[in-house]
Amino acid sequence: MEGVSYQRFPKVKIRELKDDYAKFELRDTDASMANALRRVMIAEVPTIAIDLVEIEVNSSVLNDEFIAHRLGLIPLTSERAMSMRFSRDCDACDGDGQCEFCSVEFHLRAKCMTDQTLDVTSKDLYSSDHTVVPVDFTDSAGYDSSEQRGIIIVKLRRGQELRLRAIARKGIGKDHAKWSPAATVTFMYEPEIHINEDMMETLTLEEKQSFVESSPTRVFDIDPNTQQVVVVDPEAYTYDDEVLKKAEAMGKPGLVEIYAKEDSFIFTVESTGAIKASQLVLNAIEVLKQKLDAVRLSEDTVEADDQFGELGAHMRGG
Repeated sequence: MEGVSYQRFPKVKIRELKDDYAKFELRDTDASMANALRRVMIAEVPTIAIDLVEIEVNSSVLNDEFIAHRLGLIPLTSERAMSMRFSRDCDACDGDGQCEFCSVEFHLRAKCMTDQTLDVTSKDLYSSDHTVVPVDFTDSAGYDSSEQRGIIIVKLRRGQELRLRAIARKGIGKDHAKWSPAATVTFMYEPEIHINEDMMETLTLEEKQSFVESSPTRVFDIDPNTQQVVVVDPEAYTYDDEVLKKAEAMGKPGLVEIYAKEDSFIFTVESTGAIKASQLVLNAIEVLKQKLDAVRLSEDTVEADDQFGELGAHMRGG
């Protein structure tokens, strides 16, 4: 219909925020936009990960390929990933992927000189850029900071040695999972639960208790003062329909009505530590905006071709 606008203005409300965890509401949008945001967070927000490993000496029990694979999966702090260049697009090194604009160099040298097993960890990786280092899990894992523990790469016995050089580059999870900044990203429709109070009054206290216990998650409870069934945590509902089946089995269909708000979503985001969960969401929104701008530009290009024909394509070099 001419003159009608379908533009919407999504709103975000933060529920919980930690360095590696975020829970927020996304309202006034639809499932396509929510799923697009989820997919971008998982697969298209860039991070930095080890992509090339040159082994000089390896007398450990693990072969070279195994160690290279383990190195690639170590999350690296990636706050500057958005401003770095992709190695394939870097004109400073002609796509070689080994210059300061598109890569970071790491070195590792470890040799066991005692009878005690030596743990070679991510703490032993020395970076050429102090802003790109292996993620430190000391605090979150509950270790004493004096232990200086990192992610174990390999264990060495007396006389065994590992020396290598590694190059870390910018990438996205769509190319390889080691570049994904998200441990998990999920969203659910916000449930809206209505109890038929008149029908609930016809139940005995034992029936009410049986109804409350039919939910696998603690969605309902009984108020100790009024003996009424109340909704204590609507977001705990997992759309399993157990309470609806229980109501029908009790001969009380319609005892409770549960709807999914189709324009309201609850997101849970867990980061690998490469970037903070809050920054992961912001970077995903920025990437999504860039993709939408590209779509808008392509539509404008099609309109220009319709208007100017071969002249427009010629001016773009087509």
